[in-house]
Order: sequence, then C-alpha cells, then structure tokens
Amino acid sequence: MPPREPVLAKPKGRFLRISAAGIFFQGGTAAIDTTTIIAALVHGLTGSVWAVGAAAAIGRYGWLFPQLFVAYFAQKRVRRMGFYMAGAFGRAACLVALAVLLLAAGNQGGVSVTMFFFGLWILYSFVSGIVAVPYNDIVARSIPSQRRSRLLAIRFFGGGLLALLIAAAAHRILATMPFPSGYAVVIMLGAAMLFLSAISFVSAGESPAPRTAHRPGFGPFLSRGIEVVKTDRRFRLFLYSQWLGGAVVMALPFYVLAAVPEPSAGAGIAVLLAAQTIGALGSNLLWGWWGDRLGKRSLLEGVALLRILPPLLTIALGGWFGNAMVPSYGGFLGVFFLLGALTNGGTIAMLGYLMEISPNDQRPAYSGYFNALVAPAALLPLLGAGIIEIVGLDAVFVVSLSAAILQYLVVRALRGPRLAVRPS
Repeated sequence: MPPREPVLAKPKGRFLRISAAGIFFQGGTAAIDTTTIIAALVHGLTGSVWAVGAAAAIGRYGWLFPQLFVAYFAQKRVRRMGFYMAGAFGRAACLVALAVLLLAAGNQGGVSVTMFFFGLWILYSFVSGIVAVPYNDIVARSIPSQRRSRLLAIRFFGGGLLALLIAAAAHRILATMPFPSGYAVVIMLGAAMLFLSAISFVSAGESPAPRTAHRPGFGPFLSRGIEVVKTDRRFRLFLYSQWLGGAVVMALPFYVLAAVPEPSAGAGIAVLLAAQTIGALGSNLLWGWWGDRLGKRSLLEGVALLRILPPLLTIALGGWFGNAMVPSYGGFLGVFFLLGALTNGGTIAMLGYLMEISPNDQRPAYSGYFNALVAPAALLPLLGAGIIEIVGLDAVFVVSLSAAILQYLVVRALRGPRLAVRPS
C-alpha cells in the first residue's frame, strides 16, 4: 500500500492552528524566560553571575547549533514535520524533568542539584534546536509572504496575553511558595503550554516540499554554505548584523541583576516579567503592520535603531553620568517594557527577512547555514559575565550599547544595491 497522506488543514485553518501554536509557545517560554525567571532561579541556586550568563548562553547556543545538521537531513525530505515533533515534544518533556528535579530538591540545593539542573537545561536547549528549521520551512510553505509578519504579530500578541496570565500566576506562586519549589511549579506550567503548542502545530498538517534534483553529501552541503556567504551580499550583511545583535543581547540576563538587588526573591521578578510581556504585547500590531506594509528590511532597520535605548537607559539609571538619575525600580519597568517589545520585533524582523531571502527549494539549508554561523554569538553572555567580574555590572551595558549602534549601521547597508528577490 502507498504511504498514507497526512491530513492537511484548509488554508484558513492552517493559519489559525499555526497562530495558536505560536501563542501557546510564547506563553510557555514566558515561564522559562532567561532574562527573568531562569536568571533569578540560577542566581538563587548558585549566587554566580557566571552561572547566570552560562544559562542564557546555553539556551541560545543549544537552540542554534543543531540546526545545521537538522537542515542537512530535512533538506533531503519532502516531509519535515517529524523533525518538528521530535524537538517540540522532547523539549516539553525536558522541562517536566527539570521541574521534578527542583521539587525533589526542596530547599536542600547544593552542587549536585546545580549540576543536574544544568545537565537538563543543556538537554532542553539542544532538543529545542531541532524545532527551528522545520518550523520555519513549514510556515513559509503554508503562509504567503504578505501574511507572515501578520502571523508572527498575532502569535506574539496572543502569546503576550497568555504570557501576562503566566506572569500573574508566577507572581502568586513565587510569592507564596518556598525557593526553589515555586520555580518548579512555574516551569511545569511552561511545559504544559509547550505541549499544547506542539499539538496545535502538528494538527495543521504539512504540504510536500519541492523535491531537489541533487542531494549532496554533508561535505558538499557545507561547501555550499560557504559559497552562499561569499556570493550572497544580503545574506552576508544580514549575518554580520546578527553577530552584532548577539553582542547587544549579551546583556539580557544581567538586566535583572541591575533592577533587583536580590533576584532570588521571586515576586519582584514576576513584575518585571509582566512589564516585559506588556511591552511585547503592545508592540506586536505595529511590528506586523510594519513588516507586511513597509518591508522586512525596513522593520529590521527600525528595530536595530530602537535597540540602542535599553542599554542607554540602564546606564543612565545606574548613575554613570554623574548620578544625575537615581537607580529606580520603576525606571527598570520601562526598560523591561522596551526589552519585551524589541525582543518580539527583532524575532519578527529576523524570521521574516530570512524567509524572504531564502530560495523556496533551499529554505531548510539557508536556515541551517544562517543559524549555525550565528551560533557562536550565543556564547557572548559568558563574556558578559567576565566583563562584570573584571570591570563591573554597568560595563556590560556599555558594550551592549556600542554593539547596538554598530548593528544599526550594518543593517542600513542592506539598503545597498538590490538583488533579484527570490521566489517565496
């Protein structure tokens, strides 16, 4: 018997189910946000800025590194949903294991709990990285270019509303439960959201991908990536801008240390998460309209310019300029509002532009090349921790500010000679 064709939802149904998957995903990731929840948890477990930086670096690097290998295998297949399922259900299971570890530890803590925590966090991060390539490819084949920014904006808007509920629940849980059990319950809540996200996305189905005439081995596949970097100007400049973006977000896990003297005291962390979520929520319609109406490159440039503000405001709140401003928790609520808005704007711009410049029959390969080449920048939070240890907390925001200015200049260079737009 021929293989049974998977059920494929109608176009409107696919749009709604993929949107719902994104909404649940945003709610789930709010519960394990490395800027607030995970940063505070790790600092409470270890008291070390190195550990805080390592958790953020592992989360980002684990997401990016596997994508080159996933892209190679996915490019050979006309069905790529299986890769998504392995990563999506696998990462949710890792979070359940992480929550069980923290519940079992109670208030004992210690080196062994920290080691097991990081072991599970590494596993979660690398399993998560399986998802990105098939997700981007299936979405790009399911949703027309002129509706993709809208899809992402709906995902982030609805996900922002859900994340607000998660933040409210986290505030109550962390205020009433002992450390680290409260964080275990919040992480379990995140795992439930990620399970729902996976179920919704899989239910949308997948149309067959275009067949490629030539399927090279892994060596030629890598050589093709080097050729793309050398010959595709837009891809190359976009890659440079994202390296600089890695230096900008290097400071992300340390904003909470600047805002809250004792980040392991959970209630204040949940308020910052709420401010971040409101920023993400309030900006999504703007990003969706901007990307679809004014173009993905224009959105990329606008977000790069606005990214200058959070480190600049943090430096001012820290009193580097003659203590003209007093450090203020209220001021940091504004900073976290901007961080939420710009994190979503950056994701919408980055995904939209990458889909735009990737050939339709090579989208998994382009995603793999791009994310593997960007992956080393994910380790920069470790450099941030070193800067803090040697110079001080404010110095990491000065470096972030400098990188934001340089990133804006590189993104502006994408205005240069236009190349033929590839079909998408």
